[in-house]
Order: sequence, then structure tokens, then C-alpha cells
Amino acid sequence: MPYLFTSESVSEGHPDKVADQISDALIDNFLAYDKDSKVACETLVTTGQVVLAGEVKSEAYLDVQSIARDVINRIGYTKSEYMFNGDSCGVISAIHEQSSDINQGVDRAASTEDFEAKANAQGAGDQGMMFGYATNETENYMPLALDLAHQILKELAVLRRDNDAIKYLRPDAKSQVTIEYSDDHKPIRIDSIVVSTQHDDFGSEEAMLAKIKKDIIEILIPKVREKQKPEIQALFNDQIKYHINPTGKFVIGGPHGDTGLTGRKIIVDTYGGKGAHGGGAFSGKDPSKVDRSAAYATRHIAKNLVAAGVADEVLVQVSYAIGVAEPCGLYINTYGTSKVDLHDGEIANRVTKLFDLRPYAIEQNLKLRNPIYQETAAYGHMGKDYYVGSKTFNKGHKNELTLDNLEFFTWEKLDRVDDIKKEFGL
Repeated sequence: MPYLFTSESVSEGHPDKVADQISDALIDNFLAYDKDSKVACETLVTTGQVVLAGEVKSEAYLDVQSIARDVINRIGYTKSEYMFNGDSCGVISAIHEQSSDINQGVDRAASTEDFEAKANAQGAGDQGMMFGYATNETENYMPLALDLAHQILKELAVLRRDNDAIKYLRPDAKSQVTIEYSDDHKPIRIDSIVVSTQHDDFGSEEAMLAKIKKDIIEILIPKVREKQKPEIQALFNDQIKYHINPTGKFVIGGPHGDTGLTGRKIIVDTYGGKGAHGGGAFSGKDPSKVDRSAAYATRHIAKNLVAAGVADEVLVQVSYAIGVAEPCGLYINTYGTSKVDLHDGEIANRVTKLFDLRPYAIEQNLKLRNPIYQETAAYGHMGKDYYVGSKTFNKGHKNELTLDNLEFFTWEKLDRVDDIKKEFGL
């Protein structure tokens, strides 16, 4: 029997995402000036206030207030009526030195330059399990409902910044997409779309809601639809149920309307409820924290397995003990979609031979000690395009630093497909 599946996304101006972006901007600045930095940084944002807390071991000194303000202004919180303004909000820092008890299990590799010695010496920064997932229902191997939910909000942000017809938009927004699937798990149609967007107070509530609904349905959704390949465009139909700002006006929003915290949107960050999640957030953590690095590594494995044709859908789990380099275990679930004559456990055994999941090896193979993390902190950590670019830090100041040839979203590269095909005889 057909069934419905739903995923949601939140905009870069959602308070939790503001917190994520500030935390990851701090990570990037620490790594830019000291690649060996160990950082776990949490951010809280509320009316007129930003609170930074966490643990750091680094040779870099940062103006954390300036970094936080730059992020807030870039997102679009630049007006006093938002009750949260990058130029005027208070920024309180309670960042302190990392616990030596935790650090001792991670830093044992510092005394050697040999890759194998380092990989065997550097233990996981914490215990836990991490999941990666991929499906062939979209070109970027992501679940369709989440992919569309992200695209709706990315397009909404473009309209907020560039479109004269929708100048009333404010930074905070959420979206949700529900898709009907067939018995054989193929998308049939889009059942409903929810968009809640913060806006200026520009008239009566009835008039505001009518204009917002009209603009979302007639301007935003067509822009999203036209960017899809034909088979996805066909899922859009005139029977879609739209819920646009369903509670009424949404003038009070952002950190003034709801306190934001780092790490509260982990399902938005990953697969929208498909697959699984180990519970650990990503933003604010340097790559020695396997919550982050191993989640990227398992996504890399899952995506390359699906792209190689091993299965239509793959879930990968890896687990660690704190201070121990070798994973406790690797688990793979192909949901019955395997194209090879092997049980999922046998697939996992072969994957273990192909991919080195020791924390130091993950850092090196995916080039995770580079300042590439603020780009991950809105609209999902998975499913974006790999690219090479540059970043400038502290522009216009005496410690200005530009780094070139940085590789972003390395875990999205399809660079192991040939190795997988050879191993599995495909």
C-alpha cells in the first residue's frame, strides 16, 4: 500500500542554525591559524545576546566577538527591529582550555610523522556510533523529501536578498515536504508542502498572509520546480496541499522569538529521518571528534556504494571507544536492495578492507583539518557538491589570512567507485 514520508529543513536564519554557523565559524578560524586545534564550542543565541561556551586547545588567539558578529550580519540580522542585530547584540565568551583527561587519548600521535603510527596512536575523541546513508532516488544520493525541503529554503533566501517583489522576508524560516511513495518505495507525487517564513509587519494579518501564500506558491515553488530533472518535476501537481504560515503572522522570529542552540537540528543536518542517526551533533567540533568526522566518512562509504551499484539504498554504521583508534564495529544495511550475491554482513567485511576508519586516517583521507566547516552549517552537511575554493580570514586586519585550494565536502566525492566495483565484481 502507498505510504507518506516527510522531511523538514530550516533556514540559515533559524535560531538553532545561527548557533551552528557561529560555532563552525569559530572552528574554521581556529583551524585556519592552527591546524592542530582541538575545539568543542557551543553557542546560545537569544534576544540581543550570544553566549559562547566550550573547550579549546590551540595556539591561535581569536577575536570571538568579531567572528560571531560577522556571521550574524552575513545571515541578515542587521536591523534593530529584529531584536537581534550583529552590530549591537552582546557576545559573552565562556570558552576555556580542553580537559587534559580527554586530550590524552587523542594526542598520542603527536610525537611521530609516520602515517601508520599516527593512525594507530590517535584514538577516537569520544565513544559512540555514527551513521551514513545514501539512496539513488536523487542525483546527489539524498532522500528526496529532505532535498526538496532544503532547496525550498535556499531559494527563499535568494528571493529574500535579491527579489524586489518579496522584500518583506526576514531570515527565519522552516519548510517541510511530504511525498507519497509506492509499495516498491518509488516517489509517486508530492502530497504537501509547508513553508513558515518570518516577515515584516506590512499590513493587516489577512492581507499579509494572502500575499505571502500567493508569492510562495506562484514565485518560490515554480523556481524550485524548474531546477529539477523531469521525473522530479512530474511529482509537482495541482493537488499539492500547501500550508503557508499556518499559525498566522510570523513577525517575531529568529533568536528573539526562540532561543537557539548548537546541535539541535541533527536530522535536518543529515538525512531528514531516513536511515538513522547516532545522536551526536556536528557543528562546533573539530575533526578529532568522531561524531563529526566518522559521520562524514560513513556518508562517503554509503554514497560510493550506491553509486557503484552495490545497492539502491545503503545505511552504514561505525562505532568507537574513546581513546581507541580501531572502530568497535561496522554495520551495513541495504534494506533488501543489494545487487550483489552477498549478505549485508559480507558486504560490511569487504568495506572494512576498502575504507580505513581510524580517526586519523579519516582526517587525512577526507582532508578534514582544513577550515571548511561554516559552509556545512546550513541546509545540510550531506548532499552538497564537492568543490575547491579559497577563504579569507580577518580581512582588512593585520592578521589577514587567505587559504587557497581548500577542498569542501570531500565526503561527497565519488572517488572510490572503481575500487568498489573491482572488489564486488561489478
